[in-house]
Amino acid sequence: MMFKYFPHTPNDIKEMLARIGVNSIDDLFGDIDPSLLIDEELNIPNSHTEDELKKEVIKLGEKNSKLISFLGAGSYDVFTPSVCKALTSRQEFLTSYTPYQPEVSQGTLQYIFEFQSMICELTGMDVTNASMYDGATATAEAMFMAVNQTKRNTIILSDTINPNVIEVVKTYARYRDINIVMLESKDYIPQLSDLKVKLNNDVAAVIFSNPNFYGVIENYHEISTLIKENNSLFILNSDPSTLAVLKTPREWGADIACGEAQSLGIPLSFGGPYLGYLATTFKLMRKLPGRICGMTNDVDGKRGFVLTLQAREQHIRREKANSNICSNQSLMALHATIYMSLLGKEGLKEAALRAYNNAHYLEEKLLETNKFSKVTNNPFFKEFVLKYHGDANALHEFLLKHKYLGGLILDNNKILFCATEKRTKTEIDDFAKLVGEAHV
Repeated sequence: MMFKYFPHTPNDIKEMLARIGVNSIDDLFGDIDPSLLIDEELNIPNSHTEDELKKEVIKLGEKNSKLISFLGAGSYDVFTPSVCKALTSRQEFLTSYTPYQPEVSQGTLQYIFEFQSMICELTGMDVTNASMYDGATATAEAMFMAVNQTKRNTIILSDTINPNVIEVVKTYARYRDINIVMLESKDYIPQLSDLKVKLNNDVAAVIFSNPNFYGVIENYHEISTLIKENNSLFILNSDPSTLAVLKTPREWGADIACGEAQSLGIPLSFGGPYLGYLATTFKLMRKLPGRICGMTNDVDGKRGFVLTLQAREQHIRREKANSNICSNQSLMALHATIYMSLLGKEGLKEAALRAYNNAHYLEEKLLETNKFSKVTNNPFFKEFVLKYHGDANALHEFLLKHKYLGGLILDNNKILFCATEKRTKTEIDDFAKLVGEAHV
């Protein structure tokens, strides 16, 4: 078929209207108050040729500013191999949906299985589902798993978690009548003493983030022991790109691992779509929302892929469903799978170490300007906080004028900077030099 979509002909429309017993399309909107209807021609341009449309889109695109980014805070300017876009834009992937019929969906099922396998390798967990919408909702779903498993109703959230994730978790909790208790931090590190006070017999789980929102690498040796002794669950939200070199959630003793996987080669894309992951132990496997793809053999003994478990309200009684999540970010899971396949274990390590080295070099160069001071000596990965000896907002505007996206402004002129694997030494040097020349 040369054309995917055909408009209805006048005869088609006439037949459909006759079938439902109305005289015109306007009659379909007869219940709407006429004062709400637009009674004038819309300012919609005439149709364009392909070349005219391309020029128009390019003209619109030129309104955007191409900035060199030193901003992170949950969305990262990462390396995206051109192969990822080339393959994910193929029609069989771009338009595919839930693979309910395995006999005609082996390709989709296989890449979802590969995604699950890779996430399990990165996190060290036993099993993961076929992806989530994003890291924030994945964390909220992890909370639901914990409440359902423990039959307790309180969640302790570290205040070093990304504020956006905290707000989403609080929203999900509100409508399930789950109590949220915030764990206080000092020097960007969760306080063990505060956790000892707040742990009780109603705490279903404690949620942390590593590296945390401020870039700090947290230590959970004592924390994990405390949580286990309280018979609560340990949920760890991690940036998966860092797990190529940092301790895995499993090594820290986490029961559930979750997070945002945008850093696995997915472009910023004005904020989405992104990709959440959710992994756990065999013990909690049946509490996972969504679906799990598995590998099996058909009647002829050939390898095949199927939907093994589907803990969704569409498949079981609604009141017994742990979640009503009804889809996944399968295309983004494919993107991340291609990215991880291309880089391999050593490539993922190299990308993570490059981001680590870039961030530490950026901190060094910014401190050399004598316009910043350190606010913590805790270890960090690819993000860090410095205090600016001036007007942080004015600095931000100054950098924008010079085509740089500076860090995220926090309180008291503190700025959260980020340097991913994409940043070069020249870019960092030029950025630091410009900051040094700023009179703001």
